[in-house]
Amino acid sequence: MKKTVIVIGGGLGGLFTGAFLSKEGYQVTVLEKNATIGGGLQCFKRNGTSFETGMHILGGFQPGGNLNRICAYLGILDKLQMQFTDAEAMDVITYGEDGRCYKLPSGKEAFTNYLKEQFPAETEGIQQYMDALYSLCQKIDLFNLRSGKGHFFAHDDDDEAFMPADKFIAKYVTNSRLRDLLAYMSPMYGGIAGHTPTYIHAMINVLYINGSSQFIGGSQQLADCLADIIRENGGQVIAGDAVSHIEVHNRFANRVITQSKKEYSADWYISDVHPDTLFSLTGNGAFPKSYVDRVRSIPNSYSAFSVYLKFKSETQPYVNHPCYYQERYETVWQLGDYDEDNFPQGFMYITPPSRNQGPWAERMIVNCLMPFEPVRKWEHTTVGHRGADYQAWKERLMNKVINKLDALHPGFRDSIEMAFASSPLTIRDYYGVKDGSLYGHQWDCENMVRSQMPIVTKVRNLLLTGQNVNLHGICGVPLTAIETAETIVGRGMIVEKISKIK
Repeated sequence: MKKTVIVIGGGLGGLFTGAFLSKEGYQVTVLEKNATIGGGLQCFKRNGTSFETGMHILGGFQPGGNLNRICAYLGILDKLQMQFTDAEAMDVITYGEDGRCYKLPSGKEAFTNYLKEQFPAETEGIQQYMDALYSLCQKIDLFNLRSGKGHFFAHDDDDEAFMPADKFIAKYVTNSRLRDLLAYMSPMYGGIAGHTPTYIHAMINVLYINGSSQFIGGSQQLADCLADIIRENGGQVIAGDAVSHIEVHNRFANRVITQSKKEYSADWYISDVHPDTLFSLTGNGAFPKSYVDRVRSIPNSYSAFSVYLKFKSETQPYVNHPCYYQERYETVWQLGDYDEDNFPQGFMYITPPSRNQGPWAERMIVNCLMPFEPVRKWEHTTVGHRGADYQAWKERLMNKVINKLDALHPGFRDSIEMAFASSPLTIRDYYGVKDGSLYGHQWDCENMVRSQMPIVTKVRNLLLTGQNVNLHGICGVPLTAIETAETIVGRGMIVEKISKIK
């Protein structure tokens, strides 16, 4: 008989882990609390217009890239509708302080040469920085889909890998504005000055510099493709019935019970939910108190305030790359701070491509970093019942964002047909993550032992996957899923197969 696996949570990590195990002959059941699977891949509709919730820009899908090879191995690469961002401007960063606009091209050589042109006095440092960035990534077996030590923390005891990312940049570059520019991706990985380790900065930057892309018509398609793999191999993906309890006896999981009182048992259980949520499902005594206290003491990454816009027909041009705005130089590491009077200090905005995309944009998504504290006073409210003061607060902040965009692009406000916003509370409730954390736990190179979350838990047949283990995002979560699946099927078993895909 097939070995059985229950995956709690149908987000990116749960679906990828389930798909890998399904291909290895395991009978997988995925249980998702929301009516729609996918976690950050989910899309929703407002007045007939579809919006992504989280997965806006992709890395690793260029030929030979790790996500390209993973999806080819799973047999879904050709089923995904994607397009690459503009090679000559994969990202554009504008600084309000002086109106300077930097158009960063993709590819290591082009990216490096562009920076040298913009900052000629830093030519030598730029080259050394880029070489060090790529060299560090080459040492990480899992990032390069090589069988070896496996997990992200297994590369050499390289001082640079575990030094704060901001100090790594400063080691090679003296110009403060260039230092800020080189850290422009930090909001994409929950970067905190003095704490975020360089290996995270390196992997995410290299991933996107090598080539970025977007889903055409929304990110939900990836979730659906992964679910199809599980079903085609005899498994099931059940949405809209949250797990309410995990029964654990003598450090061994026996069954899960859902809100509809259905019971499921398996040989293995995999959690794709935030560890704090997991502890609430297992109850007291399932894990040692010291373990629970340690995990709960790990700080969570910041959240976001997002604005969703639908444009009037043929009023805003479609732009095939993300745009970043920052009010002042030397503040990129502080964009997660909050002060309503000066909000927003920076944001990312993007016009996701629709099917049959023409020259005009249909919609835009704007993401502004934000901690949970501004919404703390409404934390005990529920969706649709947060009160008039909450709605007024959201409206004020949304108008501040639109005003900034109108200053950047005169006439922008007049092109808007529909506008609405979400807050850290939305992320908390939608994804089931503590304090609306965008990127899971905060990694801290000052205390790596504390911030690491091993896949193996104190419950012998219960494993972890998802963004709180190793690394978040479109790259980190699937790579973690490989490691989780290989904990069951054997180290190197899946990576060896993927490595044959070129």
